[in-house]
Amino acid sequence: MSRLYYSEEGRVLPGHCEELTRFRQARKHLDLPATEAPAQIWILARAYPQCHTPLILSLNGIDVAAVRAQRPGTWFWHRVDVEASAFRPGPNHLDLWTDTSAMDGWSLALEAGHALPQSELSDDGGSTWRRERMGYLNTVLAEYVVRVRLAEGEDPAPAAVVWEDRDSPRLASLRKRVPSSALGGGPVLGRARVLSSWLAASWEHTGSARAEQYAPWDAETLLSWAPAQKGHNGKRPIAMCVHYAAALVSAAQAVGIPARCAVLTEAVNGVQGHFVSEIWEPELAKWVVVDPNADAMFVRDGVPMSMTEIQAAGDGIGDLIEWGSGTEFQLTFPHIVEFAEQNLKKGVCFAHRSVWHRADLLSSPWMSPPGHGSLSYCETGLVWERRDLDRGFGMFPSFAAATWFDAEPEGWNG
Repeated sequence: MSRLYYSEEGRVLPGHCEELTRFRQARKHLDLPATEAPAQIWILARAYPQCHTPLILSLNGIDVAAVRAQRPGTWFWHRVDVEASAFRPGPNHLDLWTDTSAMDGWSLALEAGHALPQSELSDDGGSTWRRERMGYLNTVLAEYVVRVRLAEGEDPAPAAVVWEDRDSPRLASLRKRVPSSALGGGPVLGRARVLSSWLAASWEHTGSARAEQYAPWDAETLLSWAPAQKGHNGKRPIAMCVHYAAALVSAAQAVGIPARCAVLTEAVNGVQGHFVSEIWEPELAKWVVVDPNADAMFVRDGVPMSMTEIQAAGDGIGDLIEWGSGTEFQLTFPHIVEFAEQNLKKGVCFAHRSVWHRADLLSSPWMSPPGHGSLSYCETGLVWERRDLDRGFGMFPSFAAATWFDAEPEGWNG
Protein backbone atom coordinates (compact mmCIF):
# COMPACT_ATOMS: atom_id res chain seq x y z
CA MET A 1 0.00 0.00 0.00
CA SER A 2 1.00 3.66 -0.24
CA ARG A 3 -0.32 7.13 0.53
CA LEU A 4 -0.49 10.37 -1.45
CA TYR A 5 0.38 13.74 0.08
CA TYR A 6 -0.96 16.91 -1.54
CA SER A 7 -2.43 20.32 -0.72
CA GLU A 8 -4.75 21.07 -3.66
CA GLU A 9 -7.71 19.40 -5.37
CA GLY A 10 -6.64 19.67 -9.00
CA ARG A 11 -9.04 22.53 -9.74
CA VAL A 12 -6.84 23.78 -12.56
CA LEU A 13 -7.64 26.40 -15.18
CA PRO A 14 -5.54 25.45 -18.24
CA GLY A 15 -5.04 29.08 -19.23
CA HIS A 16 -3.88 30.28 -15.81
CA CYS A 17 -0.64 28.65 -14.76
CA GLU A 18 2.82 29.47 -13.44
CA GLU A 19 5.63 30.14 -15.88
CA LEU A 20 9.13 29.02 -14.92
CA THR A 21 12.52 30.44 -15.87
CA ARG A 22 15.96 30.49 -14.23
CA PHE A 23 14.77 33.57 -12.34
CA ARG A 24 11.13 32.62 -11.80
CA GLN A 25 11.12 29.53 -9.61
CA ALA A 26 8.29 27.68 -7.89
CA ARG A 27 8.44 26.07 -4.46
CA LYS A 28 6.06 23.56 -2.90
CA HIS A 29 6.02 22.81 0.83
CA LEU A 30 4.72 19.46 2.09
CA ASP A 31 4.88 17.93 5.56
CA LEU A 32 5.76 14.25 5.26
CA PRO A 33 6.28 11.38 7.69
CA ALA A 34 9.51 9.41 7.78
CA THR A 35 9.99 7.04 4.86
CA GLU A 36 12.37 4.18 4.21
CA ALA A 37 11.51 3.44 0.59
CA PRO A 38 11.79 5.30 -2.72
CA ALA A 39 8.90 7.70 -3.30
CA GLN A 40 7.10 9.13 -6.31
CA ILE A 41 6.90 12.85 -7.01
CA TRP A 42 4.15 13.80 -9.46
CA ILE A 43 4.32 17.14 -11.30
CA LEU A 44 1.60 18.45 -13.62
CA ALA A 45 3.47 20.61 -16.13
CA ARG A 46 3.59 21.55 -19.79
CA ALA A 47 6.71 22.12 -21.88
CA TYR A 48 6.56 24.61 -24.72
CA PRO A 49 6.66 22.94 -28.17
CA GLN A 50 10.16 24.23 -28.97
CA CYS A 51 11.54 23.79 -25.45
CA HIS A 52 14.86 21.92 -25.24
CA THR A 53 15.72 22.67 -21.61
CA PRO A 54 14.70 20.24 -18.85
CA LEU A 55 12.55 21.03 -15.86
CA ILE A 56 14.86 21.02 -12.85
CA LEU A 57 13.52 19.54 -9.61
CA SER A 58 15.31 19.95 -6.31
CA LEU A 59 14.23 18.49 -2.99
CA ASN A 60 15.32 20.19 0.22
CA GLY A 61 17.99 22.13 -1.64
CA ILE A 62 19.48 19.20 -3.59
CA ASP A 63 18.86 18.68 -7.31
CA VAL A 64 17.23 15.28 -7.80
CA ALA A 65 15.99 15.30 -11.42
CA ALA A 66 16.16 17.00 -14.79
CA VAL A 67 12.77 16.23 -16.32
CA ARG A 68 12.60 16.05 -20.11
CA ALA A 69 9.42 16.92 -21.99
CA GLN A 70 7.50 13.82 -23.04
CA ARG A 71 4.71 15.45 -25.03
CA PRO A 72 5.61 19.12 -25.60
CA GLY A 73 2.73 21.54 -25.92
CA THR A 74 0.32 19.55 -23.74
CA TRP A 75 -0.27 19.20 -20.02
CA PHE A 76 1.36 16.04 -18.74
CA TRP A 77 1.88 14.26 -15.43
CA HIS A 78 5.62 13.79 -14.94
CA ARG A 79 6.70 11.14 -12.45
CA VAL A 80 10.04 11.35 -10.67
CA ASP A 81 11.21 8.49 -8.45
CA VAL A 82 13.33 9.73 -5.54
CA GLU A 83 15.32 7.82 -2.93
CA ALA A 84 14.09 7.91 0.65
CA SER A 85 17.28 9.61 1.85
CA ALA A 86 16.31 12.81 0.02
CA PHE A 87 13.24 13.29 2.22
CA ARG A 88 13.01 14.55 5.79
CA PRO A 89 10.44 13.73 8.46
CA GLY A 90 8.35 16.89 8.76
CA PRO A 91 8.67 19.93 6.45
CA ASN A 92 10.04 19.35 2.94
CA HIS A 93 10.32 21.79 0.05
CA LEU A 94 10.40 21.01 -3.65
CA ASP A 95 11.73 23.65 -6.07
CA LEU A 96 11.10 23.78 -9.83
CA TRP A 97 12.71 25.93 -12.53
CA THR A 98 14.15 25.75 -16.03
CA ASP A 99 17.18 27.37 -17.64
CA THR A 100 15.51 30.03 -19.79
CA SER A 101 15.25 33.77 -19.25
CA ALA A 102 11.87 34.23 -20.96
CA MET A 103 8.59 32.48 -20.18
CA ASP A 104 8.97 30.06 -23.08
CA GLY A 105 10.19 26.88 -21.42
CA TRP A 106 7.89 25.21 -18.89
CA SER A 107 4.48 25.94 -17.36
CA LEU A 108 3.44 24.53 -13.98
CA ALA A 109 -0.21 23.85 -13.14
CA LEU A 110 -1.70 25.71 -10.21
CA GLU A 111 -4.95 25.88 -8.29
CA ALA A 112 -6.04 29.39 -7.36
CA GLY A 113 -8.12 30.38 -4.36
CA HIS A 114 -5.93 29.44 -1.37
CA ALA A 115 -5.85 31.98 1.45
CA LEU A 116 -2.71 30.48 3.02
CA PRO A 117 -0.92 28.55 0.28
CA GLN A 118 1.89 26.11 0.98
CA SER A 119 3.48 27.17 -2.30
CA GLU A 120 5.84 30.06 -2.96
CA LEU A 121 7.22 31.97 -5.94
CA SER A 122 10.61 33.58 -6.49
CA ASP A 123 11.50 36.15 -9.14
CA ASP A 124 15.21 36.31 -8.33
CA GLY A 125 16.41 32.75 -8.74
CA GLY A 126 15.47 31.63 -5.25
CA SER A 127 16.99 34.44 -3.17
CA THR A 128 13.59 35.62 -1.92
CA TRP A 129 10.15 34.03 -1.93
CA ARG A 130 6.54 35.21 -1.72
CA ARG A 131 3.15 33.55 -1.18
CA GLU A 132 1.06 36.14 -2.98
CA ARG A 133 0.59 37.50 -6.50
CA MET A 134 1.36 34.16 -8.09
CA GLY A 135 0.61 32.82 -11.56
CA TYR A 136 2.12 34.15 -14.75
CA LEU A 137 0.19 37.44 -14.42
CA ASN A 138 1.01 37.79 -10.70
CA THR A 139 -2.62 37.91 -9.62
CA VAL A 140 -3.58 34.93 -7.43
CA LEU A 141 -2.91 33.03 -4.22
CA ALA A 142 -2.34 29.49 -5.36
CA GLU A 143 -1.07 25.98 -4.77
CA TYR A 144 1.15 24.32 -7.34
CA VAL A 145 0.05 20.88 -8.50
CA VAL A 146 2.91 18.83 -7.13
CA ARG A 147 2.18 15.66 -5.14
CA VAL A 148 4.22 13.03 -3.33
CA ARG A 149 3.34 9.35 -2.92
CA LEU A 150 5.15 7.49 -0.14
CA ALA A 151 5.37 3.71 -0.03
CA GLU A 152 4.22 3.63 3.59
CA GLY A 153 0.63 4.26 4.63
CA GLU A 154 -2.69 3.88 2.87
CA ASP A 155 -5.02 6.29 1.09
CA PRO A 156 -8.33 6.87 2.92
CA ALA A 157 -11.39 5.08 1.61
CA PRO A 158 -13.53 7.16 -0.77
CA ALA A 159 -16.72 8.68 0.56
CA ALA A 160 -20.12 7.93 -0.90
CA VAL A 161 -21.32 10.05 -3.83
CA VAL A 162 -23.21 13.18 -2.75
CA TRP A 163 -26.63 13.59 -4.41
CA GLU A 164 -28.91 16.54 -5.02
CA ASP A 165 -31.63 17.09 -2.44
CA ARG A 166 -34.93 16.16 -4.07
CA ASP A 167 -36.46 19.38 -2.69
CA SER A 168 -33.72 21.56 -4.19
CA PRO A 169 -35.14 24.64 -5.97
CA ARG A 170 -32.50 24.14 -8.65
CA LEU A 171 -33.90 20.70 -9.45
CA ALA A 172 -37.42 22.13 -9.54
CA SER A 173 -36.29 24.80 -11.98
CA LEU A 174 -34.54 22.29 -14.25
CA ARG A 175 -37.56 19.98 -14.15
CA LYS A 176 -39.53 22.64 -16.05
CA ARG A 177 -37.09 22.36 -18.96
CA VAL A 178 -36.92 18.60 -19.46
CA PRO A 179 -39.15 16.86 -22.04
CA SER A 180 -42.52 15.94 -20.57
CA SER A 181 -42.04 12.30 -21.58
CA ALA A 182 -39.15 12.07 -19.10
CA LEU A 183 -41.45 12.98 -16.23
CA GLY A 184 -43.77 10.66 -14.37
CA GLY A 185 -43.38 7.06 -13.36
CA GLY A 186 -42.51 5.36 -16.63
CA PRO A 187 -39.64 2.89 -17.04
CA VAL A 188 -36.31 4.31 -15.93
CA LEU A 189 -34.46 3.28 -19.09
CA GLY A 190 -37.04 4.85 -21.37
CA ARG A 191 -36.96 8.15 -19.51
CA ALA A 192 -33.16 8.14 -19.45
CA ARG A 193 -33.12 7.63 -23.22
CA VAL A 194 -35.47 10.60 -23.66
CA LEU A 195 -33.09 12.79 -21.66
CA SER A 196 -30.05 11.53 -23.56
CA SER A 197 -31.61 12.16 -26.98
CA TRP A 198 -32.82 15.59 -25.92
CA LEU A 199 -29.37 16.69 -24.75
CA ALA A 200 -27.49 15.16 -27.70
CA ALA A 201 -29.67 17.17 -30.09
CA SER A 202 -29.36 20.39 -28.09
CA TRP A 203 -25.92 21.65 -29.10
CA GLU A 204 -22.75 21.02 -31.07
CA HIS A 205 -19.89 19.44 -29.15
CA THR A 206 -17.22 22.13 -28.77
CA GLY A 207 -13.93 21.09 -27.20
CA SER A 208 -11.09 23.29 -26.01
CA ALA A 209 -9.52 23.32 -29.49
CA ARG A 210 -12.68 24.83 -30.98
CA ALA A 211 -13.94 27.18 -28.27
CA GLU A 212 -12.54 29.70 -25.81
CA GLN A 213 -14.00 29.56 -22.31
CA TYR A 214 -14.96 26.56 -20.21
CA ALA A 215 -18.66 26.26 -19.39
CA PRO A 216 -19.72 25.42 -15.81
CA TRP A 217 -21.36 22.09 -15.02
CA ASP A 218 -24.72 23.85 -14.69
CA ALA A 219 -27.43 22.21 -16.80
CA GLU A 220 -29.63 25.28 -17.25
CA THR A 221 -26.68 27.49 -18.13
CA LEU A 222 -25.45 24.89 -20.60
CA LEU A 223 -28.86 24.78 -22.26
CA SER A 224 -28.63 28.55 -22.69
CA TRP A 225 -24.99 29.03 -23.64
CA ALA A 226 -24.19 25.96 -25.73
CA PRO A 227 -27.00 26.09 -28.34
CA ALA A 228 -26.35 29.82 -28.83
CA GLN A 229 -22.58 29.22 -29.00
CA LYS A 230 -22.15 32.27 -26.81
CA GLY A 231 -21.43 32.31 -23.10
CA HIS A 232 -19.27 34.12 -20.55
CA ASN A 233 -18.01 37.46 -21.91
CA GLY A 234 -19.74 36.66 -25.18
CA LYS A 235 -17.18 33.95 -25.95
CA ARG A 236 -17.91 30.58 -27.53
CA PRO A 237 -18.24 28.13 -24.63
CA ILE A 238 -16.32 24.91 -24.28
CA ALA A 239 -19.22 22.45 -23.96
CA MET A 240 -18.08 18.90 -24.64
CA CYS A 241 -18.73 15.33 -23.48
CA VAL A 242 -18.23 16.40 -19.87
CA HIS A 243 -21.06 18.86 -20.14
CA TYR A 244 -23.58 16.56 -21.82
CA ALA A 245 -23.05 14.02 -19.05
CA ALA A 246 -23.17 16.61 -16.26
CA ALA A 247 -26.44 17.95 -17.66
CA LEU A 248 -27.91 14.44 -17.83
CA VAL A 249 -26.85 13.66 -14.27
CA SER A 250 -28.73 16.74 -13.05
CA ALA A 251 -31.74 16.20 -15.31
CA ALA A 252 -32.05 12.55 -14.29
CA GLN A 253 -32.08 13.46 -10.62
CA ALA A 254 -34.67 16.14 -11.37
CA VAL A 255 -37.04 13.41 -12.60
CA GLY A 256 -36.21 11.03 -9.75
CA ILE A 257 -33.50 8.85 -11.30
CA PRO A 258 -30.18 8.38 -9.44
CA ALA A 259 -27.33 9.35 -11.77
CA ARG A 260 -23.61 10.00 -11.49
CA CYS A 261 -20.68 11.12 -13.65
CA ALA A 262 -18.20 8.54 -14.97
CA VAL A 263 -14.77 9.54 -16.28
CA LEU A 264 -12.94 7.31 -18.76
CA THR A 265 -9.47 7.19 -20.30
CA GLU A 266 -7.33 4.84 -22.33
CA ALA A 267 -4.17 5.61 -20.31
CA VAL A 268 -2.48 7.90 -17.84
CA ASN A 269 -1.98 11.22 -19.62
CA GLY A 270 -4.36 9.84 -22.23
CA VAL A 271 -5.70 11.85 -25.14
CA GLN A 272 -8.68 9.59 -25.88
CA GLY A 273 -10.68 9.98 -22.72
CA HIS A 274 -14.43 10.38 -22.45
CA PHE A 275 -17.06 11.43 -19.92
CA VAL A 276 -20.42 9.69 -19.62
CA SER A 277 -23.23 9.26 -17.13
CA GLU A 278 -24.48 6.23 -15.24
CA ILE A 279 -28.06 5.77 -14.08
CA TRP A 280 -29.27 3.32 -11.47
CA GLU A 281 -31.76 0.84 -12.91
CA PRO A 282 -33.59 -0.68 -9.90
CA GLU A 283 -35.14 -3.61 -11.78
CA LEU A 284 -31.73 -4.67 -13.08
CA ALA A 285 -30.07 -3.63 -9.80
CA LYS A 286 -27.11 -2.10 -11.59
CA TRP A 287 -25.64 1.10 -12.96
CA VAL A 288 -26.33 1.48 -16.68
CA VAL A 289 -24.05 3.57 -18.90
CA VAL A 290 -25.67 6.39 -20.88
CA ASP A 291 -23.58 8.53 -23.24
CA PRO A 292 -25.63 11.68 -23.92
CA ASN A 293 -22.95 13.18 -26.16
CA ALA A 294 -23.28 10.44 -28.80
CA ASP A 295 -26.75 9.45 -27.52
CA ALA A 296 -25.48 5.91 -27.09
CA MET A 297 -26.36 3.06 -24.78
CA PHE A 298 -24.69 -0.33 -24.72
CA VAL A 299 -27.01 -3.31 -24.95
CA ARG A 300 -26.39 -7.07 -24.98
CA ASP A 301 -29.28 -9.45 -25.66
CA GLY A 302 -31.74 -6.65 -25.01
CA VAL A 303 -30.25 -5.76 -21.61
CA PRO A 304 -28.42 -2.42 -21.09
CA MET A 305 -24.86 -2.85 -19.87
CA SER A 306 -22.96 -1.56 -16.87
CA MET A 307 -19.46 -0.11 -17.03
CA THR A 308 -18.03 -3.36 -15.69
CA GLU A 309 -19.75 -5.30 -18.48
CA ILE A 310 -18.59 -2.82 -21.12
CA GLN A 311 -14.99 -3.13 -19.97
CA ALA A 312 -15.25 -6.92 -20.15
CA ALA A 313 -16.52 -6.68 -23.74
CA GLY A 314 -13.28 -4.99 -24.84
CA ASP A 315 -12.93 -3.98 -28.47
CA GLY A 316 -16.10 -5.89 -29.36
CA ILE A 317 -18.26 -3.20 -27.81
CA GLY A 318 -18.98 -1.55 -31.17
CA ASP A 319 -21.50 -4.25 -32.06
CA LEU A 320 -23.38 -3.61 -28.82
CA ILE A 321 -24.01 0.13 -29.19
CA GLU A 322 -27.63 1.20 -29.46
CA TRP A 323 -27.87 4.68 -30.92
CA GLY A 324 -30.66 7.13 -30.15
CA SER A 325 -32.42 9.83 -32.13
CA GLY A 326 -29.87 12.45 -31.03
CA THR A 327 -27.05 10.55 -32.72
CA GLU A 328 -28.08 11.78 -36.17
CA PHE A 329 -27.49 15.40 -35.15
CA GLN A 330 -24.13 14.62 -33.54
CA LEU A 331 -22.90 12.72 -36.60
CA THR A 332 -23.29 15.82 -38.74
CA PHE A 333 -20.00 16.96 -37.18
CA PRO A 334 -16.85 15.29 -38.58
CA HIS A 335 -14.99 15.29 -35.26
CA ILE A 336 -17.82 13.30 -33.64
CA VAL A 337 -17.83 10.82 -36.53
CA GLU A 338 -14.09 10.33 -36.01
CA PHE A 339 -14.56 9.89 -32.26
CA ALA A 340 -17.32 7.33 -32.74
CA GLU A 341 -15.32 5.30 -35.27
CA GLN A 342 -11.86 5.47 -33.72
CA ASN A 343 -12.68 5.49 -30.02
CA LEU A 344 -16.21 4.63 -28.91
CA LYS A 345 -16.85 1.70 -31.26
CA LYS A 346 -13.46 0.21 -30.43
CA GLY A 347 -13.90 0.62 -26.68
CA VAL A 348 -10.65 2.59 -26.42
CA CYS A 349 -11.78 5.01 -23.71
CA PHE A 350 -13.13 2.27 -21.42
CA ALA A 351 -9.71 0.93 -20.37
CA HIS A 352 -9.81 2.84 -17.07
CA ARG A 353 -12.87 4.24 -15.33
CA SER A 354 -13.55 6.51 -12.39
CA VAL A 355 -16.55 8.15 -10.75
CA TRP A 356 -16.79 11.82 -9.86
CA HIS A 357 -17.58 11.98 -6.15
CA ARG A 358 -20.35 14.59 -6.43
CA ALA A 359 -23.71 14.50 -8.18
CA ASP A 360 -25.03 17.69 -6.54
CA LEU A 361 -23.76 19.74 -9.46
CA LEU A 362 -26.52 22.36 -9.26
CA SER A 363 -26.67 23.02 -5.53
CA SER A 364 -22.89 22.79 -4.94
CA PRO A 365 -21.35 24.34 -8.07
CA TRP A 366 -18.11 25.19 -6.27
CA MET A 367 -17.32 21.46 -6.11
CA SER A 368 -17.22 21.01 -9.90
CA PRO A 369 -13.88 21.33 -11.75
CA PRO A 370 -13.26 24.51 -13.76
CA GLY A 371 -11.45 22.85 -16.66
CA HIS A 372 -11.92 19.07 -16.70
CA GLY A 373 -11.24 17.63 -20.13
CA SER A 374 -9.06 20.55 -21.21
CA LEU A 375 -5.89 19.10 -19.68
CA SER A 376 -4.66 15.85 -18.15
CA TYR A 377 -7.04 14.50 -15.52
CA CYS A 378 -5.92 15.86 -12.16
CA GLU A 379 -8.95 16.27 -9.88
CA THR A 380 -8.63 14.58 -6.50
CA GLY A 381 -12.40 13.98 -6.43
CA LEU A 382 -12.09 11.20 -9.01
CA VAL A 383 -12.42 7.69 -7.55
CA TRP A 384 -10.47 5.12 -9.60
CA GLU A 385 -10.43 1.35 -9.45
CA ARG A 386 -7.91 0.04 -6.95
CA ARG A 387 -6.06 -1.92 -9.62
CA ASP A 388 -5.20 1.37 -11.36
CA LEU A 389 -3.00 2.51 -8.49
CA ASP A 390 -0.30 0.17 -9.78
CA ARG A 391 -1.01 1.08 -13.40
CA GLY A 392 0.41 4.58 -13.20
CA PHE A 393 -2.43 6.45 -11.49
CA GLY A 394 -0.48 7.19 -8.33
CA MET A 395 -1.09 10.94 -8.62
CA PHE A 396 -4.67 10.39 -7.41
CA PRO A 397 -5.70 9.80 -3.77
CA SER A 398 -8.96 7.87 -4.11
CA PHE A 399 -9.27 4.22 -5.12
CA ALA A 400 -11.95 1.60 -4.53
CA ALA A 401 -12.67 -2.05 -5.25
CA ALA A 402 -14.91 -2.98 -8.17
CA THR A 403 -17.72 -3.68 -5.72
CA TRP A 404 -17.79 0.03 -4.77
CA PHE A 405 -18.55 0.99 -8.37
CA ASP A 406 -21.30 -1.61 -8.74
CA ALA A 407 -23.05 -1.00 -5.40
CA GLU A 408 -26.49 0.58 -5.27
CA PRO A 409 -26.63 4.36 -4.62
CA GLU A 410 -25.99 5.00 -0.95
CA GLY A 411 -27.97 7.82 0.62
CA TRP A 412 -30.20 8.50 -2.40
CA ASN A 413 -33.37 10.30 -1.29
CA GLY A 414 -35.03 10.98 -4.63
